[in-house]
Amino acid sequence: MDDNLAGTTGIVFDIKKFSIHDGPGIRTTVFLKGCPLACWWCHNPESQSTGVEMMLQERRCIRCGACVGECPNGAIMETEAGVQTDLAVCTSCGECVPSCQAEARQLVGREMTVREVLTDIRQDTLFYDQSGGGVTFSGGEPLSQRRFLAALLKSCREEELHIVLDTCGFASWEIFDAIRPYVDVFLYDLKLIDDEKHKKYTGVSNQLILSNLQALVMHDQQVIVRIPLIPGITDTEHNLRAIAEYLATLPKVVEINLLPYHDSARGKYARLGQLYKLPEPSVTISGSHAEALDIFSSCNLTVRVGG
Repeated sequence: MDDNLAGTTGIVFDIKKFSIHDGPGIRTTVFLKGCPLACWWCHNPESQSTGVEMMLQERRCIRCGACVGECPNGAIMETEAGVQTDLAVCTSCGECVPSCQAEARQLVGREMTVREVLTDIRQDTLFYDQSGGGVTFSGGEPLSQRRFLAALLKSCREEELHIVLDTCGFASWEIFDAIRPYVDVFLYDLKLIDDEKHKKYTGVSNQLILSNLQALVMHDQQVIVRIPLIPGITDTEHNLRAIAEYLATLPKVVEINLLPYHDSARGKYARLGQLYKLPEPSVTISGSHAEALDIFSSCNLTVRVGG
């Protein structure tokens, strides 16, 4: 490994082994912190901030108070209701974490070098070889850590690993163009065609996302478009048909994965002191998977449920 690349650092919030939903075969998925979008349904809210964050699991707290004296900023207090943490004052320094024997406090994200990440990835090389798998970089938005990601991609390419990049598409074409030679497959999120709705539910316009998708296809990159089926927002017939008609105009056929919505991330928002904007689900997906599949199939597109 190039020593200049090996020492490059970035913030990683998880490394998932034996992943089977982030590209072909058995994979190791590396999750990088930081994302320019703030989707209402984000399953990894801990990935949005670029920095290390404190996550609290209050149900685990045994009210011992050991953490109170460890906080240098006075963010932790003992009250009649128990130990309380003011996340607005907390700087995520982590001084309180070792004192919590119940593991109710944890830091999300840690600084790692390319060498450290590659050490984890190499442990599963045998599984990659046997299954046709490899490594996937996800997030957050991995392109948010441009320098770190580029070093990781180049190092993985040196080791002849199959590389997948999971992206929301919101980055300059200059960034995409620089890293695309090192990527075998792009998992490309596409949520809403209507730009105003895209702004409302994700915080950004979709124009850059659509233009980058077109450019990747024009450069013969292998792209799998992934569409989350969010009840009443992205899973409507109008939105799915508009996406299908748009994708049918691309000069190269792409594969489409429809990703069913699940409500498992709601608790994470509370542990981060954040608001989960989606209402409690009262029904399942508003349109059946069969109907969604029919919409894309009618446009002669290759589509399946799951990713």
